[in-house]
Amino acid sequence: MSFRCGFIGFLGRPNTGKSTLLNALVGEKIAITTDRPQTTRNIIRGVHTTSDTQYIFVDVPGIYKPRHKLGAMMYKSIYSGLADADLIYYLVDGSRRFGREEEAIIASLDHFKKPVFLILNKIDLLTKKQLLDLLESYAARYQFSELIPISALKQDNLQTLLEVTRRYLPESSPYYPSEQKAELSESFRIRELIREKAVALTMEEVPHAVAVVLDQLSKNRDTYLLDATIVVERDSQKAILIGKNGSMIREIGSAARKDIEALLGGPVFLQLFVRVEKDWRNKPGRLSELGYTELG
Repeated sequence: MSFRCGFIGFLGRPNTGKSTLLNALVGEKIAITTDRPQTTRNIIRGVHTTSDTQYIFVDVPGIYKPRHKLGAMMYKSIYSGLADADLIYYLVDGSRRFGREEEAIIASLDHFKKPVFLILNKIDLLTKKQLLDLLESYAARYQFSELIPISALKQDNLQTLLEVTRRYLPESSPYYPSEQKAELSESFRIRELIREKAVALTMEEVPHAVAVVLDQLSKNRDTYLLDATIVVERDSQKAILIGKNGSMIREIGSAARKDIEALLGGPVFLQLFVRVEKDWRNKPGRLSELGYTELG
């Protein structure tokens, strides 16, 4: 049997479960997940290799209307990240009503000129009739190459998704070593794990204004020494992140440290700081320094 290898781009509204699906397909946590929209800011590539196929998944930010320069960069990265994909997974949250966002995405699908799978996620929340009605409704709106219902969280029907996907990938030798799971630096993954905890644990005012800088990563014998700074835009956000008597920043640090230890494979001593940089999301130079580079 010939070996196949190709790129699969993820497309969809924020909070449809793209990052959860990516982690499930790769078999490792490489993308952070929260219940906040627009958690994914960068293009994230995950790799899953079997005896006859290498799947390279490309997760991009969810589609939404940009409100600042960071949002504009994220919006551009959606299309640049999908330009070289061999096929697209259009991920839909089956528990949400069809709306204008879905209409806009479907209207843009012909732009890509490549096979598009409708991936109907969160089927564990639907009755059989609701599932069949939704599949019929989407099939009437666009000529999808495949319609596949799944639950990314429950990992339901993912093997079928992979088997069907393989048929659409070109014959090719693998791009990555079989053991590689992601095309992400260690520094990036650490920063994202800290940001995930800061986003998940704080109030509505804070999450979208958070960025993380890794100031130090070193090792003393068996222990990793990390210093990181959480950047926000307002003094009020800094106060929330620190919490009363430092309670919130300790909780963020404790939760992040556990995931970082799993990533690095050893004990971690983590120190977190918080700094205010007013309007950093609208400063192109600072965005680049923080790891958000304009693409496309």
